[in-house]
Amino acid sequence: MADALTVEKPGAAATRLGAVILARHGEPAISRKVRLSADEYRRFWGRYEVGGLAPGQTPPESLRRYVASCGVMVASTRQRSIESAEALAQGRVFAREGILIEAPLPPPKWPSWVRLSPRLWGFIARFWWWFFNHHEGSETRREAEARADQAAAMLVDLAAEGQDVVVLAHGFFNFMIGRSLRRMGWRMTDSQGFKYWSTRRFERR
Repeated sequence: MADALTVEKPGAAATRLGAVILARHGEPAISRKVRLSADEYRRFWGRYEVGGLAPGQTPPESLRRYVASCGVMVASTRQRSIESAEALAQGRVFAREGILIEAPLPPPKWPSWVRLSPRLWGFIARFWWWFFNHHEGSETRREAEARADQAAAMLVDLAAEGQDVVVLAHGFFNFMIGRSLRRMGWRMTDSQGFKYWSTRRFERR
């Protein structure tokens, strides 16, 4: 039987599992220096979801090294993730997977006189979605958790060939994938938190 570091294949030598590196995309091209009502935040989030990156960004050297040595790079299908991957790929091919998009952020239906920053609305919307199942017909927490399990399984399959896998996706959904990887026996060996361009490395030991 193979140990936790290897995968046995008929007629082939055991292969060491690669690492999975979950990276957040770069800073989007949308200002957060505003105060918004709940309805305005819904429209703000809609623009955020389809927009690309703010110009003039340079990915950190640590992430560049991960990409240079990885066997596979995959991005979500959101533009901000694709542009982040393009900034790192230097012409190499990378996959684009819809399963990696961010979980939804519908804010609670508070009165219009409540005006908050996008950052605070994001925290409140995530809290309402996570603990109170507030989804307004979009993806529920349970559905997103199932999707995170599927995404984690996909990444483990890619790493099973012995190649490191770099994922350019989103802050909270990367967190959910990380939870799924832990349940599958992987552990986080390095973390830069959840800021733009940050990475969290997972290995199976």
